[in-house]
Amino acid sequence: MTTPDLDLHADPVDLAAALVDIESESRNETVVADAVESALRAQTSGFEIIRHGNRVLARTDRGLPSRVILAGHLDTVPVAGNLPHRRTDDETEGDVLHGCGTVDMKSGDAVFLHLAATMTAPAHDLTLIFYDCEEIAAKYNGLGVIERELPEWLRGDVAILGEPTAGLIEAGCQGTMRARFSARGVRAHSARSWMGDNAIHKLGGVLTTLAAYRPRTVDIDGCEYREGLSAVGIGGGVAGNVVPDDAYVDVNFRFAPDRSAEQATEHVRQVFAAELTDGELGFEVTDSAAGALPGLSNPAAAALVAAADGRFRAKYGWTDVSRFSALGVPAVNLGPGDPNLAHRVDERVPVGQIGQVADLLRAFLSG
Repeated sequence: MTTPDLDLHADPVDLAAALVDIESESRNETVVADAVESALRAQTSGFEIIRHGNRVLARTDRGLPSRVILAGHLDTVPVAGNLPHRRTDDETEGDVLHGCGTVDMKSGDAVFLHLAATMTAPAHDLTLIFYDCEEIAAKYNGLGVIERELPEWLRGDVAILGEPTAGLIEAGCQGTMRARFSARGVRAHSARSWMGDNAIHKLGGVLTTLAAYRPRTVDIDGCEYREGLSAVGIGGGVAGNVVPDDAYVDVNFRFAPDRSAEQATEHVRQVFAAELTDGELGFEVTDSAAGALPGLSNPAAAALVAAADGRFRAKYGWTDVSRFSALGVPAVNLGPGDPNLAHRVDERVPVGQIGQVADLLRAFLSG
């Protein structure tokens, strides 16, 4: 297949549209990675560029006092009849770019590529990382592969991920952990329920504790993080006339980044101490990922906030900024698009936000 041409010097809106039109569902990113690599090699200067699987990495080494990492994933969720892109302009929404990946996150990728090609004298050395498989299981995540196999490429003073934030800086991110409470009982005919032991009933205390739980709010570097502990799944039951002998409740704890993943697990255990004391219930952590501290007091991060006129907020949810935070690199999310529109059939981004983010980052990178 012919490698699509990308004009990195074009308006970043047009570049975003061109990227969107290259279908790149997770694990099918070869064509878009080819296009990005080819454009970077042909249209930029001063960058060391390498290809690692479907990951494209580029960096300068001008001996500048600080290094900024710009990172974005190239994959999208499956197309849902929303390619190729289209553009509309009406009184309700204004000038809007529609299509799969416009929000998550090819508009952010376009901004990074455009700046790499058009900035002549940045105040920072730059590292660009375009990676694959962000939208699927973490074990496939291309940034994780780079962390394991090319860790020197993740060294920097601040990292910016182009995840959609509606053009605002979203600092750090929440951690997340999931756990399953399970109960065993004795099956019986429901007409003779006294002969059985209802597993579902044993989980009543878990649900009561969840309903009464009051999550905390914590301020870190001026970012307010709100925690949450919720039931996200429940299962049990055999038939309409059978007392069930097996049941479970899955809970998800979204925690502020001042807790480690281990501290988050211990907190959940303490919350449900009464339910776990007698050993009737099983408890298993099924998934856990630490959050990321905002790190806005770091000079490079503070300069980014200044370029954004001091506008920032906490990131709710988990993103790959956590990987940088774990390496001691302050990281923020900053990109065009409303994250609430990501993955939707009607995914779309206001054209003005693409230009807004490009201008903000150009000012920051120019010092």
